[in-house]
Parts: sequence; structure tokens; C-alpha cells
Amino acid sequence: MTGIGATVTRKSSSSSTRKNNGKPATSASLLKMSPDGMILRENFTPERMETLRRELAERGDNSLLTEEQREDNRRRFLRRWDGKSDIWVFGYGSLMWNPAIHVADTKPAKVFGLHRSFCLKLPLGRGTPERPGLMLALDHGGSCQGMAHRISAHQVESETEILWMREMIGGSYRPTWINLQMNGRTIRQPAFTYVINRQHKRYAGKVKEDTIVRRIARAEGQLGTNREYLYRTVERLDALGISAGPMHKLCDRVRDVAGD
Repeated sequence: MTGIGATVTRKSSSSSTRKNNGKPATSASLLKMSPDGMILRENFTPERMETLRRELAERGDNSLLTEEQREDNRRRFLRRWDGKSDIWVFGYGSLMWNPAIHVADTKPAKVFGLHRSFCLKLPLGRGTPERPGLMLALDHGGSCQGMAHRISAHQVESETEILWMREMIGGSYRPTWINLQMNGRTIRQPAFTYVINRQHKRYAGKVKEDTIVRRIARAEGQLGTNREYLYRTVERLDALGISAGPMHKLCDRVRDVAGD
């Protein structure tokens, strides 16, 4: 691995976890969003992740990975990277419309053997433990069309650090090397995505559509509503020329229930 960019997200200060009044900061107080509701890359720091982990641990939830566990997972996964090539990351949900990383290029892409599914329980972010939502993940079978982002070789270290803090919060995903297709051809450069970990306690399996609709329509958390996540995903699918399908049907039903 190259060492370039490795310090970008690891720069820290003890003062960053304190409010101006001297009280410990909360994950909510450290949250930074753009005016149009997009999460910013500045949110993905070891300090904020540790604050979030501590808050959940105080509620009795010790499912979040420590910084050491997360970094170990990232470095073991990147052993297959030659340290010289650009890498593509495949997005199928919010990574399509809010990557929050530096990318050299973005293109429509498709992966076979996996499909997007609302199969991940969501007790934080766009849900709460009291009213959890559902998040998309890639589950086995079928195919999925989405967006792929190319990360330049000299930024792989810094940008995968952010991706791991974003996606590998509690081990509910498995980073997976994939064969990525663009314009009907498999690309030669390495590509990866995040696939559901079926052994994780947040894996919901195949959820009934009525349950998915009800939970997405009602759930809301620090990052906003669960239904906004669905709406933005469908908007990106529309931009890809996919104007009908399971996500569109689900979107229509959620709008009806939510009154949007």
C-alpha cells in the first residue's frame, strides 16, 4: 500500500470532542450537513466515530467497531490492491448521490450476482432505536445497476478511510471485491462494494413490503428521514434511465403513507 493521504482523516485533537462550554461533545453536535441535506466528508473522523460508539455503548449497544477493528479490516481488505492502480467503488444507495469522498470519475455500472434490498435494520442515522428504519444493502442473487466512483491511486488511503468510517460502522456489511461492468464490459481495474453480512444482528432478511413501507415512512434520525434516502435513490435511478421497478413502486407507496 502507498502511504499517500494516510494522515488526512487521522489528524485529531482532544479539543475536537469538546463543546465550547467544556462539556463532552455529542455525535449530533459534531454532525455537519450541507444546505441541501447531504452529509459531508468532515463528519467521518475517528473522533466523531468514537463519540457515536460511546453514546451507543451507554445505551447498552456495543455493536460498533472500534477504530482499531475498523482499520484492521480495511488494511486486510486492501492487501489485494497493488498500491498503484485506481480503484472503483460501486454505489447502490446513498453512495450514488452522496459519496462524500474525492473521486476522479463517476460512471453508471452494473454488478451481477447481487441485488439491492432494504434488508438492513437502521437504529441510527436515519432511524432511532425506538423507531428504526431500513437501509439498502446488496444481498445475494440477481443483479444491480448503480453508480461507480473511481478513486485515484494516490487517494486510495485517505478515501477508503472515509468509506470504512461511513460503511463499516458495526460490521453489518462485508467489503467485497467484485467484477464490475460498464457498457456491457467488465472493467480491468479493481472494484469493490459493500455486501450485507447475513450473520450480523442487523440483517433483517427478506422483509414484507408492507413492513418496509411503514418503517421507511416513519423513521427519522440525525441524518434526516428514512424516506428521503429512498426518494434520492429513486431520483438517481431515474437519472440512469431506470424509470420503473421495485424501488419506484416502493417509493410511490411510501409517499402515500407519509403524505408527501
